[in-house]
Amino acid sequence: MKKHDVYEFIISISKEISKKREGALFVIANTKRLNNKYSLLFPQIQKKFYISEKGSEKIIEKLATLDGAVLISDSGMLLAYGAKLKRSIPVRGHGTKHAAAAGTTSSIKEATAILVSEEDSLIKIFQHGKIILEMDSYENPKSLEDKIIAFISEGDTALLTAAGVSTVFLGSAAIAPLAIVGGTYLAIRTAGGIIKRNWESLVKKKH
Repeated sequence: MKKHDVYEFIISISKEISKKREGALFVIANTKRLNNKYSLLFPQIQKKFYISEKGSEKIIEKLATLDGAVLISDSGMLLAYGAKLKRSIPVRGHGTKHAAAAGTTSSIKEATAILVSEEDSLIKIFQHGKIILEMDSYENPKSLEDKIIAFISEGDTALLTAAGVSTVFLGSAAIAPLAIVGGTYLAIRTAGGIIKRNWESLVKKKH
């Protein structure tokens, strides 16, 4: 399973969980990098299970709403569920799942944590210990959804440049800007302020 497809699958599941106003935490990372980074709260499925298998959406969604995190390899294999992550970094104003997402992605540089917040129903993407993107459960146009997935899975900056963030700024910024994806808009929070664009105008730019 391609890395892009793994992220697309988990984002889709996260949106379904968000619509139900439930919480979840996914961590996507290289299998070896997760070794000794967690303990298990529940007995596990013994056979290998990939998220590409038929009917996996409902299974993963159900497992994600249990206590702990769901761990997925970057090739789409379910590594663990009900995982208690060992590293945490407090995130001001938020609880243990935010702390676990920040701590794990800080200690595993290539990891991405996708958190569905019960507090505000937002989906928050963590990398390198920080939130790099927040989004709601709204279904975006396919062309823009692809940009979102490419941004979080590969670090592709097309999402940011579509909103008007210059490549010069991206190349020199010490801190990555935070992208906020809403139902009708994309906002990029940078050191210089907030750049906000309407989805409709971005779609028109593409055509």
